[in-house]
Amino acid sequence: MKIVELSSFSPSVHPFGPVTLQQPLLALTVLLSQQVEDRDYLEKGSRAASALTAGTLTSLGGTSSRRGSGETALTVDAESSIREIKEIHELKDQIQDVETKYTQNLKEAKDALAEVEEKYRKAMVSNAQLDNEKNNLMYQVDTLKDSLMELEELLSESRREYDEKVKEYEREKHAHGVLQFQFNEMKEMLKQSEELLNKHGIVLGPDLNINGDAGDSEVDGSPTADPASGSAQDSQTSPTEGNSMLEIRLRKLVDEREKMIEQVKKLKAQLEQKTQKNGTDSSPDGEIIENGNDPNIMELQRDSNRQISDLKFKLVKAEQEVTALEQNVTRLEGQVTRYKSAAENSEKVEDELKAEKRKMQRELRSALDKIDELESNNNHLSKRLEKMKSSRGMAQTP
Repeated sequence: MKIVELSSFSPSVHPFGPVTLQQPLLALTVLLSQQVEDRDYLEKGSRAASALTAGTLTSLGGTSSRRGSGETALTVDAESSIREIKEIHELKDQIQDVETKYTQNLKEAKDALAEVEEKYRKAMVSNAQLDNEKNNLMYQVDTLKDSLMELEELLSESRREYDEKVKEYEREKHAHGVLQFQFNEMKEMLKQSEELLNKHGIVLGPDLNINGDAGDSEVDGSPTADPASGSAQDSQTSPTEGNSMLEIRLRKLVDEREKMIEQVKKLKAQLEQKTQKNGTDSSPDGEIIENGNDPNIMELQRDSNRQISDLKFKLVKAEQEVTALEQNVTRLEGQVTRYKSAAENSEKVEDELKAEKRKMQRELRSALDKIDELESNNNHLSKRLEKMKSSRGMAQTP
């Protein structure tokens, strides 16, 4: 009889679900059908042999041969049934062995599947942790980039302020040099004017008005009513042209004064000569001459005082113009200060807007990262759902 080994029908573990008992049962049915066919074939062969032996015995020996052939047929049938029973027991033992092997393999497959699922779960957890670490590192990188941009902006702003301060320092230095030069020049001119006044013995007093009249001065050469002291004192604040004009007019006044002194000396000499000729100190002609020359001297002094008053008036007017110009300069400086403050405020607003823009960019990047993470999780979950559906479909199919 042909015996088929059942070890060739070992159960295969399905990758998507538990394995059923259909395959080993199918193998057993195939084996039993083959054994039944073999048994039928043996029975036919035994029947043919028994018929052959019965025919020969009949031809040889009659009824006794018939009785012996029946006994041989019974013995053959008994032996075949015993063999079949043994084969059935052997098949049962083989089926039990196959079932034990199948259960053992199924248990091992389940254990391996559980182990693989555990490894997969751990891998997913580690992958999620790595994704979180990646997002944290990306956020830190973005934060560092933003801080670097802020530091670069602060550096550029500091450099710009430094350049502005350097330019302002250069302008102030140049203006200081110009003012120092003008101060030294005005100081030198004032010194020269004082030396000129002291040289000619002119003492400037406060008894002259801007509009007007001068007081009486002595005839002996040292008048005390000269208003040029105010102009000499105010020459530090007057322009350079006014100082030069004042110096020219002072020189003219000094020359006129010298001429007047010489004329007075001449008149005194004439008076002395006439007194010596007449022999008396109180000559009426001398009085007439002296009384006639005194009005001329007074007129000349009035003219000089009037010129000095005009010069002082012009000097005051120039000072007023300088004051107006200084007020205009102050007003313009105030406008410049306001413009600078407005520019600084606009720069502050610009910096605030830049900071707000950087903040919005950070929030946008974080939102995009979250969207990407959620999309990846959604795709992963959809893939797992499809796998579970396919595994369930494979398990439900017979």
